[in-house]
Amino acid sequence: MKVAVSLFTALLVAIGAMLFMQYQVYSDQDIPTNEAYTYSQEIEITYRAGSLDVRHHFKNLPDDELKIIWPSTAVDSQCFLDTEHSCARLSEDKTKFKAGENRSQSISYIIPIEGGLTANKLMENVFASLQNGDVQFSTVHISTDSTVAGQWVTGLPLIGQQSLALVNYSMFSGKGPIRDLYWQTDSLVLQKKTDTLSLYAKGNISAEISKWMDELPMLTEDHIAIVGGVNQKEEGYRMLFMPELTVDALTKEVLMKQIESSYDFGSSPLWLKQMVAMYLSGETFGTPRAKAVVEEVNGQMSEEQLAQWKKRLKELAGSKINASVLDKELSAVLGTYTEYFSMNVGAEQTYPFVYNDKRNIYIGKEKAKDVKVILYEGKVLYTADTLLHQLGYTTSVGPNGYYVNSETRVFRFPKAEHGFYVFNQRRYNTTSSPLSVVAGDYYIEEAWLQRLFLVDLQKDEQSIRITTAAQQ
Repeated sequence: MKVAVSLFTALLVAIGAMLFMQYQVYSDQDIPTNEAYTYSQEIEITYRAGSLDVRHHFKNLPDDELKIIWPSTAVDSQCFLDTEHSCARLSEDKTKFKAGENRSQSISYIIPIEGGLTANKLMENVFASLQNGDVQFSTVHISTDSTVAGQWVTGLPLIGQQSLALVNYSMFSGKGPIRDLYWQTDSLVLQKKTDTLSLYAKGNISAEISKWMDELPMLTEDHIAIVGGVNQKEEGYRMLFMPELTVDALTKEVLMKQIESSYDFGSSPLWLKQMVAMYLSGETFGTPRAKAVVEEVNGQMSEEQLAQWKKRLKELAGSKINASVLDKELSAVLGTYTEYFSMNVGAEQTYPFVYNDKRNIYIGKEKAKDVKVILYEGKVLYTADTLLHQLGYTTSVGPNGYYVNSETRVFRFPKAEHGFYVFNQRRYNTTSSPLSVVAGDYYIEEAWLQRLFLVDLQKDEQSIRITTAAQQ
């Protein structure tokens, strides 16, 4: 028993020395007292009798009132009297830390684990947090009975672990927060660790994967733990579960994990996320749409503009991002307005790159609805369906082309560019096509719009006004 205690003490001393300098950096910084703030945390976990007993220490707190977000499954939420003042700011209803000068506060709670520590057990959102707070540094201690054999994974770097006579102990520490815990009863081993990646697997990893871990261009400093050989449906925070370990699959999953943790994409489609990841990493992967969009955008930019575009994407980290935001940033880089990303959201086919006219469109005195004007292949094109409907026509696609009808005027435009159109059952030859199909959508060219549908166009810096003979 004395030997076990000595080993345990030696491990703690060694780990403490490793962490002292790094932890001080995050513990002694001055914290702004505005709405957003940073803090550090140390979490002690003991697994016993099917539950996690948690002692949670918040450090380097601002002196403002701070709302506590307890885990939804937590029971027996209490003050933890670590020092004389460790609960001085905890409100009576335990919902917040009151304003005060004590920069360290401690709480405790129990997380019941349904079914106990079974094989491949992912425990999600099991830790408390502070509203609007950003965790800069986390240290986690986990202890289990020595008869409970297995491997813990947290997403943070594993600093050390030791099997003693009565207890198994693991310690994790690194930048950023922790939300989830993963437990595996099989012979899972930490095969390799870098500053930003840890790879756990049952067997040795290949030289190719080891080299990949050293050379992958990481997009953030947040550490990611990869668990190989596990087919896990749920996805842990800062954890990746990979049934098979291949360089291509690892590259895609790691980069996407980092992108999704760095940006708030909301409901943006997968291809848009992959596009951002490709630009920031320099790697090529993803869906055909993502690759096609990158190719189209690259075709519009000089090397200098491409560098500006990547810089703007990096500066968006930590903010909400969607197609409209990216359109605005790309337009600023190109110096010309485009809604290219927004047009591709929900489109059945990938749009070729187009520029958009952002002026308001009016039909008579009424503002037109859903009419877009694009510049494509040197042509000024108007969305045919939405514009022609508001001019009093019906439109449809039939076996012989695109049909446009009113009470007195009937048009048919062949699907392919056959050099003619039909008006009121009479064929007219053309040297250019009145209609263009772009990514499956029909557009009418501006000059043909005026000629065939008898409208007049008036343009200024703010608007495009379309009037018919009846409106003039």
